[in-house]
Amino acid sequence: MKEFSSNKPYLIRALYEWIVDNGGTPHLMVNAEMPGVQVPNEHVNNGEIVLNIAPSAVQGLLMENDYVTFNARFSGVARSIHVPIYAVTAIWARENGLGMPFPAENAPEEISEEYIEEEKEPEQNSASAPSEQPAKAKSKSHLKIVK
Repeated sequence: MKEFSSNKPYLIRALYEWIVDNGGTPHLMVNAEMPGVQVPNEHVNNGEIVLNIAPSAVQGLLMENDYVTFNARFSGVARSIHVPIYAVTAIWARENGLGMPFPAENAPEEISEEYIEEEKEPEQNSASAPSEQPAKAKSKSHLKIVK
């Protein structure tokens, strides 16, 4: 018998729609220490970040089976957010706290290995010219600006 895919992204999308349809403000809790999470580190508290994903708070919200991405402002600065589904730990409505927590997950092994290699690389190349590092950082992003 074929193994089913995770129901987590479907539940996140369903709860998001339910919260918005009822005039609520959906929030995501994210484990910011997981590989592949791209959030503003200055807003991370105890390894977690709460993201307001209300339609009025974000632009270009995309909730796929593998990730959630959007653009939002944090302290007036526009940021691109990328959250793998395995890093989402809860979704709820700010107004009444109704929603759903998710059990802790590990990142898929292949992603963890890639992340570990990326983390080691800057240390090994710490003597490289500063002009090389920004070019490398730009090549990591796969997000597009949508107007």
